[in-house]
Amino acid sequence: MARKSSSSFDVISFEVSGNPKGLKRHRTVRCGNFTRNYDPSDGDKADFLVISRQHKPEVPIDQPIKVTLNCYFARPKGHYGRKYGMAYLKDTSPIYHTSKPDADNIFKFVADALNGVFWKDDSCISMAVCTKRYDERPRVEVIIEPLTTLTII
Repeated sequence: MARKSSSSFDVISFEVSGNPKGLKRHRTVRCGNFTRNYDPSDGDKADFLVISRQHKPEVPIDQPIKVTLNCYFARPKGHYGRKYGMAYLKDTSPIYHTSKPDADNIFKFVADALNGVFWKDDSCISMAVCTKRYDERPRVEVIIEPLTTLTII
């Protein structure tokens, strides 16, 4: 049976709750003469994919795409103060998240987690945007858009 081409699709947009995670480096473990390689992010990637799967296209995308990630982290307690028994966000609290995980590691994590299900291979990603901010509700917003000759950057 012939598969449908994914030459055109609508914008895919969804969010995954929880603090964004970065891709961890592969590890090698030695035990005597036995060497084993493993990916410590496998479990987290599988969890991310399970939540995302309901938004997947009918067939994996095989055209140039733009992937935008808006990553929102929970604010640490130090961003809040108390005055007259009321909690408030300090004026000096930053908007953008500038500590680990790095934006490129978060992007690699999402690209690997969705690889083979949302797109045939992550080499289809021709444009990548990743922002890291603080918010009351930690989450990752994923937006997948087709890139056409009419796309204006």
